Amino acid sequence: MVRVVFGVLGPTVAAVDGGGALALKGPRHRAVLARLIVARRRVVPVARLVEDLWVDPPPGAVGAVQTFVGALRRVLEPERPPRAPARLLVTDGPGYALRTGPDTVDAWRFETALASAAGLPAPKALATLEEALGWWRGPAYAEFADEDWSRGERARLAELRLQAVERRAEAHLALGRPADAVPDLDAHLTDHPWREDAWRLLALALYRQHRQGDALAVLRRAREVLVDQLGVDPGPHLRHLESAILTHSPTLDPRPAGAPQHNPAPPDIPPLPPRGARNRALTPNTPRPNNPPPPTTPPPTTADLWTRAAKAYNRTVAKGTRARLEHTVGLIRNLAVTGGEGLAEARHHRTAAITAAEEFADPELTARVIGAYDVPAIWTRADDPAAAEQIVTVAERTLAALPTGPHDTARCRLLATVALETRGATGPRGPEAAREAEALARRLDDPALLAFALNGRFMQSFTRAGLAPQRDAIGAELVELAARHGLVTYEVLGHLVRLQARAALADFTAADTHAATADRLAERHELPLVGVFTEWYGALRLSATGQPARAETACRAAAARLDGAGMPGLERGLLPLALLCLRLTHELPPDPDPRADWGPHRPWAEPFTLIAEGRHTEARTALRALPEPPHDLLYEAYSALEAEAALRLDDRTVLERARTRLRPAAAELAGAGSGLLTLGPVERYLTD
Repeated sequence: MVRVVFGVLGPTVAAVDGGGALALKGPRHRAVLARLIVARRRVVPVARLVEDLWVDPPPGAVGAVQTFVGALRRVLEPERPPRAPARLLVTDGPGYALRTGPDTVDAWRFETALASAAGLPAPKALATLEEALGWWRGPAYAEFADEDWSRGERARLAELRLQAVERRAEAHLALGRPADAVPDLDAHLTDHPWREDAWRLLALALYRQHRQGDALAVLRRAREVLVDQLGVDPGPHLRHLESAILTHSPTLDPRPAGAPQHNPAPPDIPPLPPRGARNRALTPNTPRPNNPPPPTTPPPTTADLWTRAAKAYNRTVAKGTRARLEHTVGLIRNLAVTGGEGLAEARHHRTAAITAAEEFADPELTARVIGAYDVPAIWTRADDPAAAEQIVTVAERTLAALPTGPHDTARCRLLATVALETRGATGPRGPEAAREAEALARRLDDPALLAFALNGRFMQSFTRAGLAPQRDAIGAELVELAARHGLVTYEVLGHLVRLQARAALADFTAADTHAATADRLAERHELPLVGVFTEWYGALRLSATGQPARAETACRAAAARLDGAGMPGLERGLLPLALLCLRLTHELPPDPDPRADWGPHRPWAEPFTLIAEGRHTEARTALRALPEPPHDLLYEAYSALEAEAALRLDDRTVLERARTRLRPAAAELAGAGSGLLTLGPVERYLTD
């Protein structure tokens, strides 16, 4: 039987193993094949294929998918008899799967090679990595770069390729060939200047060529790049390397062939003798202990402690009790700051816990369960609007049911929750709840409660444009309050709030400081989601300082990091919106992609897509139908987009409407208060 191999490290291709390429017909045929490869032998339902292939599926979309699959089967299995079941592209339940071998897809073989190289001696590791890197013909899934279904896999493979380049350099160094490592690392860092390990390897390679001055210059350049572009200081590995180079530390010298290359012991700590030689080292004159001490039990690891504590909890705390429910909410709260998967899981379990609390018919318990989830929030759009609405409904019902008496703390937490969960809404309830929560918290003189209430006030500080100074003051109070009382997550929140506000006011010196401080705190306290926001800020800064090409690269890198971050309210549509704003800011052709997933931003992008297609009458209709922008971090950005579209369509009515909205923000950069993107000075739009 003919063996078919597939390539996705570049444009999607299929070929007979050892033979020529197969004709895959049109782009949608290749899209179906690529989508099935992304699924890694799992079934992709037909309905999902339809959603992935079309933004607005035509009436015959399902039949079209079946046609594409039939054509692919004829190409991939030309010798299959009529009506015989397919062996490669199979029908399974509600969809299709590509049941190809693990060694037939270049991306899968690349992962296997990269993993195996880690355990090989340096010569074999180098050969393996060289061969694997040679399989790349361009970016992974190159022709599907803008498709949602490919984004996560493309970002993952791109990261693995960067790791492979750096491991190849390590192999060169291990073999005593530093000169061979330098050119590749130089090129690598030109495109990926945020890779600290690559800077480290380049400096070490130069030092081993007896180029100490060049090595130190590389480390200085790394510091400048990291501080200027990302607002972060170099990590400990770069700092230690600089110190070691200055002192000519012997730890930097090449190690003998076969010696371990990672985590060498400090030179002043002698290694233990080999296990078999330890007893031989005891000569006849060496006294042996008469009663050797009994073997000691090693101290438990962190994982052991967690397992033991969980077992003890399950034994001692009865299932279905109020105590177990309240303790669970505390665990959910901590889970929310551990990363993308933890945040998504926390959201799901939080609503379940609230539902369970109401079953006890105890308003005080329900208030504690709702109010215990005081997770700091920086983005002003809900990740799950339906869940947010449900939480607000229960919180309001609980507020009304709480008996009179000393329940101000519970009321404060419920009110702060209402303020947080009604973020971006236009009604009066959110601002009202925020004011009440803040007043109660200040009267109760509880720092943690006040921090929670200030977060709610921040979420409700978008009632109009031009409120960046007010948010800056909220952030400053959060930083001071949290630092004084050890509330680390709220200290980080305060710095992110100030980063956004200072960016809106074009004060990048201060914004850089807050970004760097937030990153340092996040690294120290294991808060991985903070880097999502500081990386987007780095892209914004590049745009605001006149570097559109680098800003676009940074936007795409930041968007890749969003995949799996567990924040759909932030992620969906952000990249195409940021690229549109970037091009408008720098007077480049907007070039909006009508097929892109614009998410909630589509109404403000629609006029530009219609203008690009020459449909000016429809563009004017779409422009005049724009709603009032949501009262959130993108209020000024949406208003500026409205003004720009109106200017291009010469629609004076809409221009006046946009000018009225933007006038209070005359001293700001439009959209920069989001910390993600900008459309340049608001004054420009007022003048136009």
